[in-house]
Amino acid sequence: MKLRHALSALLLTAAGLAAPVATAPAAHADTLICDQYGSTTIGGRYVVMNNRWGSSATQCINVTSSGFRIQTQQGSTSGGAPLSYPAVYLGCHYGNCSPGSPLPRQLGSIGNASSSISYTYVGGSVFDASYDIWMDPTPKTTGVNQMELMIWFTRAGGVQPVGGRVGTTTIGGRGWEVWQGNNGGNDVVSYVAQSSLSGWSFNVMDFVNDVDNRTRVDRSWYLTSVQAGFEPWSGGVGLAVNSFSANVG
Repeated sequence: MKLRHALSALLLTAAGLAAPVATAPAAHADTLICDQYGSTTIGGRYVVMNNRWGSSATQCINVTSSGFRIQTQQGSTSGGAPLSYPAVYLGCHYGNCSPGSPLPRQLGSIGNASSSISYTYVGGSVFDASYDIWMDPTPKTTGVNQMELMIWFTRAGGVQPVGGRVGTTTIGGRGWEVWQGNNGGNDVVSYVAQSSLSGWSFNVMDFVNDVDNRTRVDRSWYLTSVQAGFEPWSGGVGLAVNSFSANVG
């Protein structure tokens, strides 16, 4: 989770570290955020967070009207958990809810959850581009959720998800490696794109339904947030979320 992320195994993601949320004024013109847990809102609908949970080194993000770009990244680690998870999200994250959030919402009441994301990648960095879907048996707005569903659009530098690879599947007409594990704080199911994606429009519930079939998650659980960003281990300046949208119907 990413105010979140407890330490996990070598070169894999994690989740769950509780921390306070610092909230900046809503962004209109570009806004630079360097505070460790600084955040702001865009479009009157989404929260953008710096979320430098895994490092004391400086990280700054430049927030635009539709997303953000990593402008400064002075941290570096060769193993363990990533440095941070700068991201944009709809829903609630450690008590910081997006404006007019429709989440948490029980999975059984969601017919469709359309989302669209556009990324910019850079070379010479170790990172993954991850779309995170958080679920819990209760309508939780604070703390760690019990299930993290990760969609890795791309990865660079040999990083891998929590746990082990359990197979492959096809969702949304695309092929995915499926990984399952637990980081010590919550269960994690990760879908790693078999070929890199820089953008996609899809139904979040297609992935949720697959997790429903694989794990203890069922329709009584709650969707608490959907998030899109990056997990850098080193480098990352220039990585950007160009645009993000999510609608829970």
